[in-house]
Amino acid sequence: MGRGSALHPTDPVTRLRGIGPRLEAGLGAVGIHRVLDLLLHVPRRYEDRTQTVRIVDVPAGREPILIRGVVRRLNVRRRGRRGRGLVQAEIVDASGALPVAWFNQTWLAQQLRRSPEVYLYGELRPDPRDGQPQLVNPVVEPVDRDDPAAERIVPIYGKLGPLSGRRLRRTIESALSALDDLVDPLSPDLRLSLGLPGLGETLRQLHHPNAPVSGSERQSWIESLGTLSTPAHRRLAFDELLGLAGSVTRLRSLRRQQQAPPCRSRRRLDELIRLPFELTGAQVRVARQIRDDLMRPFPMARLLQGDVGSGKTVIAAMAAVAVLQNGYQVAVMAPTELLAEQHHRSFRGLLAGTPHEPLLLTGSCGVAERRRILARLCSNAPELVIGTHALVQEGVAFERLGLVVVDEQHRFGVAQRQALVEKGEGPHLLVMTATPIPRSLALTAYGDLDLAVLDELPPGRRPVRTVVRRRSDSDRLWRFVAREVADGGRVYVVFPLIDASGGLEAESLHENLEDMERRLSGARIGVLHGRMKRSEQEGVYEAFRQGRVQVLLSTTVIEVGVDVREATVMIIESPQRFGLSQLHQLRGRVGRGARQAWCVLLVDEGMSAMATQRMQAFCSTDDGFRLAEADLRLRGPGEMAGLRQWGADGLRFASIFRDHDLLELCRSVATRLQEAGKLEETLVRLAELYPAARDVPGY
Repeated sequence: MGRGSALHPTDPVTRLRGIGPRLEAGLGAVGIHRVLDLLLHVPRRYEDRTQTVRIVDVPAGREPILIRGVVRRLNVRRRGRRGRGLVQAEIVDASGALPVAWFNQTWLAQQLRRSPEVYLYGELRPDPRDGQPQLVNPVVEPVDRDDPAAERIVPIYGKLGPLSGRRLRRTIESALSALDDLVDPLSPDLRLSLGLPGLGETLRQLHHPNAPVSGSERQSWIESLGTLSTPAHRRLAFDELLGLAGSVTRLRSLRRQQQAPPCRSRRRLDELIRLPFELTGAQVRVARQIRDDLMRPFPMARLLQGDVGSGKTVIAAMAAVAVLQNGYQVAVMAPTELLAEQHHRSFRGLLAGTPHEPLLLTGSCGVAERRRILARLCSNAPELVIGTHALVQEGVAFERLGLVVVDEQHRFGVAQRQALVEKGEGPHLLVMTATPIPRSLALTAYGDLDLAVLDELPPGRRPVRTVVRRRSDSDRLWRFVAREVADGGRVYVVFPLIDASGGLEAESLHENLEDMERRLSGARIGVLHGRMKRSEQEGVYEAFRQGRVQVLLSTTVIEVGVDVREATVMIIESPQRFGLSQLHQLRGRVGRGARQAWCVLLVDEGMSAMATQRMQAFCSTDDGFRLAEADLRLRGPGEMAGLRQWGADGLRFASIFRDHDLLELCRSVATRLQEAGKLEETLVRLAELYPAARDVPGY
């Protein structure tokens, strides 16, 4: 430590020895300004250097070992610049000598000459010349009684701006004294009730871990360090997840303090529109919940989660009419123009028996049409407008916004959703998603919303048969496709890429187009992808819907919102490039009519064991929620679309997958703090430490 009196967590990093203006600028560029910021840069892993091994006792395997000895017979062979070449030596202790080699680290020679006695930590590998064991590229630590970096658990840090390696470790060690004055964001009674260590103790343990003496206890503790699951790791994860849970709890509370647009209805919602079919039991249940929501004194805030084809649009249409009949306006926001247009057609049909004609506002609207729509929204008339993110642009204003419907929320940021809500005075909110999210994750990503689930498909829907086929045996597949087309079916072929990419092993649309035209010479083929002009996309989609195109080669632009009942086959190229939930969304594009539908995963030889396991899981069930759980288990939360909108991708210490048991705990703790009037001050203290949830509305 450097200059002046005792170190404090809020001191600038320049208080630390060796941090001058140049290093200060480099650290500032990566968000390190205070001593506390540095201390929150926790190790990414640990190396067990607690026990040295005598050279005579070195094991035969390749596990890392620690040797203490003297370096002799140092020889340097340089090749080119920047440290390229070979450093050879031997390390000697009282029991013998062992050859050592460092590749492309010739700069180490000077350090080795200055340090007569060193610790070397690394793996043994056979010398390719004679097969004898040698230590290859070991870490070098001079024996320094003032810095016992060896013969203990050594933290290994990721590079932090200009600092890395031993220098970063020593800088952090010099900052640990600041923890004496660290104010814990959690109260002592809360920590005690949860069995969590104090924050100062937590950071000390992470940066300078002390292993228990007992053999079995020590081994278990070292393993928990490796899996980042020690009490100290869990304390940081808890803090971060509590910040997220607290922010959505606060947002929920603020919403319930608002006055809702009164939307009463004496009739059931299903009596308000023209239904071409009988509702499922799940739809009746959810419609009743939403009717009750609309009559409460505070705004509805509900997440409607339903599998592909479960009938969410019908629920939204019924809610919309209930609000319109009370004299208020409704805005329905979809992530793509394709889906917005699909909703526009669906709502027009469902509302045909009412006096309400849906408006469509997208980026493709002409100036005159846009002006006409905006003028109608500024009137007192009860209008229903369906659109894309164009709805949240400046200049779009509502006179009496009573209901906001956001479809496929995972395609939007929370800020976009909130921007549309704020165009009214406490409007009701219905968020819809067909992406199944496990309950624990839904409570984190959408914790400010009441959850409703459509867990029942309309009667008569046949399950889509899902199979894996190898590319080497694809001739039979294309003959089957030709028969389906001849029988009046339509076929999707989905690719992960538009053009070939040298960095990705995956099929692309354009490199397969000529082959598709040759194999399916009797079929009318269309191409659809995101680089096409909007008018071109609309033309191709409409041709496919009407049957003028029979086989549609596409990217995932058809993942949501495309409803063609004659489509019977979905072929997915390189399916290992997609998550299970996304595969399930694609599969949901077929099987919407009376005929049997198929989903074919076309794979190459040599697929990894993990990918094979995922494909087997996908074929085994058509239950989207089970697939979401499987995706979470196999790949972690990265595929759980929507979580990034709540900052979950920015979590530094918590893992939604690893720490799933903390999710419910943090929700209940946030509720307790809210009831005790302590949530606000806790969030303020947490925000000073953990930035992940700061962008969440209500934090």
